[in-house]
Amino acid sequence: MPDFHFSLSPDPLDPARAISAVSRPHAGGIALFLGTTRAETHPTLGPLLHLDYHAYPEMAEKETRRLFDAAAGRWPLLAAAIHHRLGPVDVGQPSIVIAVATPHRADAFDACRYLIDQLKATVPIWKREHYQHSARWQAESAPHTAPPIPPHAPPA
Repeated sequence: MPDFHFSLSPDPLDPARAISAVSRPHAGGIALFLGTTRAETHPTLGPLLHLDYHAYPEMAEKETRRLFDAAAGRWPLLAAAIHHRLGPVDVGQPSIVIAVATPHRADAFDACRYLIDQLKATVPIWKREHYQHSARWQAESAPHTAPPIPPHAPPA
């Protein structure tokens, strides 16, 4: 069974830590996704100052494990790491790092994309957007909905 590393932390994320967690001698490809807080301006709320992430940790860990198991059933994963930031994240700073190691690059890219897309759709993580004039909550996920079956998945 491939290795899976998951963390939620208020500390700044280190992409090198995620790469180190998945590095394996048989990995021909390691795909890395780094999600950062982007600068944007809302027409009435003003410029974004930072995001503030919150999670239901036990459910987030359970759901990310389920996503990892689904990805491992589809691609030849050697290891994967998902590290998500909690608390305030300034513009330009990483809020999530996903690293995936597979024997070949195409599988690493595909599995990494699947993990971020499904995480955003299903894992109980929420963000509060803090703008110059106000703040608002945005769901990162809809944990009560089932994730879509990835394309080309073998029939159940």
